[in-house]
Amino acid sequence: MERKSPVFTAFIHICAILLAVVILAPLAWLFVMSISPAADLAAKPLRWWPQAADFSRYAQLLSRAENSAGAAFTASLRNSLEVAGMATLAAILLAVPGGWAVSRTPSVGWSLSMVIATYMLPPVALSVPLYMGLSYLGLLNNVFGLALIYLTILAPFTTWLMKSGFDSIPREIEAAAMIDGAGLLQTWRIITLPLAAPVVATSALFAVLLAWDEFFYALLFTSDQRAKTLTVAIADLAGGRVSDYGLIATAGVLAALPPVLIGLAMQRALISGLTSGGVKG
Repeated sequence: MERKSPVFTAFIHICAILLAVVILAPLAWLFVMSISPAADLAAKPLRWWPQAADFSRYAQLLSRAENSAGAAFTASLRNSLEVAGMATLAAILLAVPGGWAVSRTPSVGWSLSMVIATYMLPPVALSVPLYMGLSYLGLLNNVFGLALIYLTILAPFTTWLMKSGFDSIPREIEAAAMIDGAGLLQTWRIITLPLAAPVVATSALFAVLLAWDEFFYALLFTSDQRAKTLTVAIADLAGGRVSDYGLIATAGVLAALPPVLIGLAMQRALISGLTSGGVKG
């Protein structure tokens, strides 16, 4: 094994530390803001650490008291979980067979390219027809209707990811199983899906993140706590003339926790899925 010089090793560690600082510094400041009293946030010069930590905003946002900021926040949290969960599940159920079909039938690959080309359109260009469609179906201000809109965003992207994952699985393995008498569904269950599991997990994670962070359609197609998501609820907190920046930061910290926890839980599958197909033997 080639030995690396101490200078090169030090350079790698310095780069890693700088990258960590760039990534974590905004998150750390967001947390500091969430526990800082309003006076500290308005002080000049700015205090980088509060004189006394104040966690009351977390209790305020997690409160279920009627007509409170906490009730609106927890309702939007529930809506985000429902919308992201439904849209991700539906997208994966469509992407797995769709990605496999495109991977194993290259002659229809143009269809996926055309669908992905819709990403070139700005969301505002599709807002009017989507609004009219949801209105006709009676799904405005409805979590199911919002999940349906998100599905149109997630399905092409997840199908493209799954197609790339299936491309890295040799067709000969499936052909050998069928020669041995296995049917298509049995081959899928025993061979194809277990091999594609890391890519499925990666696709699901990216789908959850896209649905969780989406703002424009959620703002346009929802109007109250029945369907309003976290991104819109946080924007509402900043919409008044006098904004409590600490409360907005607290909402940001709480909103970041679910995707961060999901990412940590699926870290190994994410790394495996992103590197799938990178090396062929």
